[in-house]
Amino acid sequence: MKKLKFLMHLWVLGFATMVWAQDNITGVVTDEFGQPLPGSTVQVKGTGTGTTTDFDGNYTIGAGANDVLLFSYLGYSTQEVAVDGRNVINVSLKEDATQLDDVVVVGYGTQKRSDVTGSISSVKSENFNKGVVANPGQLLQGKIAGVNVTSVSGEPGSSQNIVIRGIGSFRSGTSPLFVIDGFVIDNTSTGTASNPLNFINPQDIASMDVLKDASAAAIYGARAANGVIVITTKKGASGKTEMNASVSTAFSTLANEIDVFSADEFRRQVPAVGGTLLDGGANTDWQDELTKTGITKNVNFSMSGGNANATYFASVGVDDQQGIFENSSLKRYSGRLNMNQKALDGRLNVAFNLTASRTLNNRPDAGAIVTDMLELNPTLPVYTNGEPTVVLDDNRLNPIIRSQLYEDETNSNRILANISPSFEIVEGLTYKLNLGVDYSSTNRDQQMAPYALLEDLNQGYLNTWITTNQNTIVDNTLTYTFEKGDHSATLLAGHSYQEVFVQQKRFELESFADNDIDPRYQDQISSQEYPTNLFSLGEKNELQSFFGRLNYGYKDKYLLTATMRADGSSKFGANNKYGYFPSVALGWNISKESFLSESTVVNNLKLRASWGQTGNQEGIDNKVSLASYVDSKADNDTYPLDDGAVTLDGYPFGTVPARTANPNLKWEVATQTNIGVDFGLFNNRLTGTVDYFNKVTTDVVMFANRVDPIQPTEKIWTNLDNLEIHNNGLEVALDYRSVFSEDFSMNVGGNISFIKNEVTDSPFAIITTGAAQGAGQTGATINGYLNGEAVGTFYMKEFLGIGDDGLNQYRDTNGDGEILDDDRIAAGSALPDMLYAFYIKFDYKNLDLGLNFNGVSGNKIYNHTAMSSFSRGQLSRNLNTTDFAVQYPNEDNSNSNEVSTRYLEDGSFLRLNNATLGYNLKGERIGLDDYVNTIRFTLTGQNLFLITDYSGYNPEVNTGAQIDGVQTFGIDRYTYPSSRTLLFGVNVSF
Repeated sequence: MKKLKFLMHLWVLGFATMVWAQDNITGVVTDEFGQPLPGSTVQVKGTGTGTTTDFDGNYTIGAGANDVLLFSYLGYSTQEVAVDGRNVINVSLKEDATQLDDVVVVGYGTQKRSDVTGSISSVKSENFNKGVVANPGQLLQGKIAGVNVTSVSGEPGSSQNIVIRGIGSFRSGTSPLFVIDGFVIDNTSTGTASNPLNFINPQDIASMDVLKDASAAAIYGARAANGVIVITTKKGASGKTEMNASVSTAFSTLANEIDVFSADEFRRQVPAVGGTLLDGGANTDWQDELTKTGITKNVNFSMSGGNANATYFASVGVDDQQGIFENSSLKRYSGRLNMNQKALDGRLNVAFNLTASRTLNNRPDAGAIVTDMLELNPTLPVYTNGEPTVVLDDNRLNPIIRSQLYEDETNSNRILANISPSFEIVEGLTYKLNLGVDYSSTNRDQQMAPYALLEDLNQGYLNTWITTNQNTIVDNTLTYTFEKGDHSATLLAGHSYQEVFVQQKRFELESFADNDIDPRYQDQISSQEYPTNLFSLGEKNELQSFFGRLNYGYKDKYLLTATMRADGSSKFGANNKYGYFPSVALGWNISKESFLSESTVVNNLKLRASWGQTGNQEGIDNKVSLASYVDSKADNDTYPLDDGAVTLDGYPFGTVPARTANPNLKWEVATQTNIGVDFGLFNNRLTGTVDYFNKVTTDVVMFANRVDPIQPTEKIWTNLDNLEIHNNGLEVALDYRSVFSEDFSMNVGGNISFIKNEVTDSPFAIITTGAAQGAGQTGATINGYLNGEAVGTFYMKEFLGIGDDGLNQYRDTNGDGEILDDDRIAAGSALPDMLYAFYIKFDYKNLDLGLNFNGVSGNKIYNHTAMSSFSRGQLSRNLNTTDFAVQYPNEDNSNSNEVSTRYLEDGSFLRLNNATLGYNLKGERIGLDDYVNTIRFTLTGQNLFLITDYSGYNPEVNTGAQIDGVQTFGIDRYTYPSSRTLLFGVNVSF
């Protein structure tokens, strides 16, 4: 019996010891400056037990007295700490440059930051722009030196111009190449009128790496001349299980009103200019009446986790963004699944990425709405007897009614999926297959319902686009990595095949019954008076590529990167099917030399130099090097073979050339040199990068007029042999981090870029990029490409004022006594020559405040809206204007609004892009620590203030128009105005 009691005591003691051994260990993980490191991983060594720190660096984990804890965080050295019976363990991690280097994503792989020889800038999710964000471009605005992001308009999900290190092409193909989790996105249209990248949920993105110079981008060859943006979505982490739920609501209003005349001012001004006032007796602010508060709602949920052999990340999201106009919205339903599985002792690794989305985009007739906001007589009532006033002055339909009749809706379903198995054949040699598909199906209906009360609208119309886009890719790569003594090298060899097949049908229908049923749901009978028109296209583009890269390092000090890519494209002529794009770069880690290795001031100093060539095939139609023919009955294209025929319709179609073959058509080539310095000073509190670059684009492709008049077609796709586009500049990026106390720290930094753009040796007097529109204005050149000037240079007469005759006066630049087209001058460019941005972030205990500013300088904007609407003649006809129209008291009402510097304005601005105030509430403070790690509350303002001399709605604008495929810059014509947004958000981490 005593023996039994003794054994029971031993068992109880052992059980108590086990319970004690598994007590919870708590603590805080910070950096060497005492700043908490949220998201740090804490693991029990040799087990699958692990957790992560909350926003304040706190953690709780169960561990035994003899266990060892592993503390790790990206960019910091992993630290092992023995428990030794303690219940509280606080750890301070130190930065480790080697670990920090692992985060850089390059083409077909990753690379240590210290080994990077090219110009690559990275932005992590925590540093993205905050607020209402529809696509990746908005996340980057102002974040990276040399990258200019400009919205086409303020419409939800609007397209953007993203320009990296200046414009290097005439055509619309100036956008960078996007690569999402290793899948190369093609810039071919998916049928959406807004941004094609709206299908990506920004909250799923972990980081974006911008490859700016040729050394970094040449591995993508023929499509990398405009730079490359590599998007990496979020992945799960071993031993780290996490769930996040976020909800936000935002309110958007018109950011800036144009100061048109009020009703009382209008009543005075119309008679003052000799007009007969039409007074409707009201006091209407049409800008207020035609805009609204747009409410945006966003809900996202994600979960991630895994173990040593398998990880996952899954998310779902709903984003409903309402614009400030009626019938203006973007709704996105998205889902993502990223998985990674290892087998065969880690030699086999399979990565799978899937995103699926449905995007619904409603677009108003923004140009007509803005016109009405600015021009409508403010004395006219919006409503009569409680109903919208039907017809306003000048037989103009009330815009309230038009918004009920007009609709432009796009429904797009898109799936992007790729699977990437890799297998380590022998130590250091890995084969990887990347197989993916990007499929989208888009339906767009643009309609105007019939309206019997106005003759011009009594029929109604419907335009329908049905588009499918299938992009498939197969990549095969072999990577060999070895280290021997002071030498290290990585060799990459690969083959890629990509096919893009686009189909589109467009139907144009007219004449519908006025029965309160949308035209798209009605039958329409084609008739001779109102025929149904059908337009169809089918295009297949193929690209086959062979590429290789060598990364070599000696003692981690002296670095060499060499790449070569050969691309064969179906877009180019038989004599130039393949283009070859080499690059070479050198790097010197000076801080690892003996004379700096012990420095307490210089922690990192690296010199980089690179040269390389990249190509551009974007903006070029499919198979334009081949001859093409069409059937036609126009002009003399038919022949009267039938004696009984009495009209042209009785003759057969003739076949005429539509495009002449050019077997010599080839790529545009951008040759770029880059010299850069990366540095970290004062224990890496001050870090920065300085780069000088020079990029020259040759073999520029254009759909150009022929010189020979007897050729079968007027124009031909060709390379302009001598013309060059030069871009050179300086980029500087700085970041400073200071810790004042355990509770308070500050981060401040910014970037600035100086870019000079110039066109040389053009065979044309001017290549028009922007032309006027509207009655009496259509076709007049506004800006274009001129020798010795920047892209988008405004070319027009210089306005001097109003003469004694009440008409425009212009400078006679050539002194011949006449004012003609040859008196036009180069009056500045639409492209800024300086881009800048700066930010400041404060952290105090659980509070944080971040401010992000961005701006440009040196560019001009042509205010086409002012030219078309703000004239004395318009005012005399009872159309509203600003005081611009009465600037000259002696101006004649018949004076023309001709293209000139009168409407050219300074486009410089400084904007508070976004400001975010956040508060982190730990679950333990509200008794929910068993269920909730952290609750984060945020208040974000976007576009809170703007400093500019521009008189329009927004200086950061471009209408996005094209002339013969040549892109337009810097013209503002009735553009959807920008909004000011206030967002409230809550994120709960489990």
